[in-house]
Amino acid sequence: DSGIIAAIILAIAPQRSDRVVEIGPGLGAMTDPLLERLDRLEVVEIDRDLIARMKKRVGADRLTVHEGDALVFDFARLGERLRLVGNLPYNISTPLLFHLAGYADQVYDMHFMLQREVVERMVAVPGDAECGRLSIMLQYRFHLEWLLDVPPESFDPPPKVQSAVVRLIPKPAAELRARDEELLARVVTAAFSQRRKMLRNTLKGLLDDSGFTTLAIDPTRRAEDLGVDDYVRIANFLAVPESDRTA
Repeated sequence: DSGIIAAIILAIAPQRSDRVVEIGPGLGAMTDPLLERLDRLEVVEIDRDLIARMKKRVGADRLTVHEGDALVFDFARLGERLRLVGNLPYNISTPLLFHLAGYADQVYDMHFMLQREVVERMVAVPGDAECGRLSIMLQYRFHLEWLLDVPPESFDPPPKVQSAVVRLIPKPAAELRARDEELLARVVTAAFSQRRKMLRNTLKGLLDDSGFTTLAIDPTRRAEDLGVDDYVRIANFLAVPESDRTA
């Protein structure tokens, strides 16, 4: 649907000199409108036939094609203040989002179309059934904004799922409170490893009852009941040597 594409381009608001990187351009539904507004565009594409087609249509002076799998692609080598965009493959969207989060320091913003249920998980708040590891880790690192819904009839052929467009803006360093981000990731992964179990069980070996008491967190709660700040508090507590902890 050209109207949906126009709405996405409007939300991105590309400026001529921006370093925009499109992930998985496919047949170019977003590529061409982006090129109309940019001096140069970079794309990451794995399909060699699509790459050959793009190179025939657009000169190398306007389009730089990086052949490869976005799941393992090193976006850091593309420079700073990257603006990442794309209609991400729905079957790999979650691992791809985690991969891209690792390049937040090089990113200015991201605009992606995803399956609507993935966006629901991304923006879920504590207490929501959709709240999970993806919610906590992305909300820790980014400001998220659900921009628009995209119904199946916007595509040809129409998929069997609803879609949505989301914006991710990396948080400044001053807002990132975790002393050890790898430890934070471990805590969140453990908490959601068996999401129907109580935190007392899922965090066993990391946090004992005295730790829960010190942090004023009910150990009978479940992972989805805690928010980003709660997980940061747990990780920061665990980052301090036990001998230095005070109630």
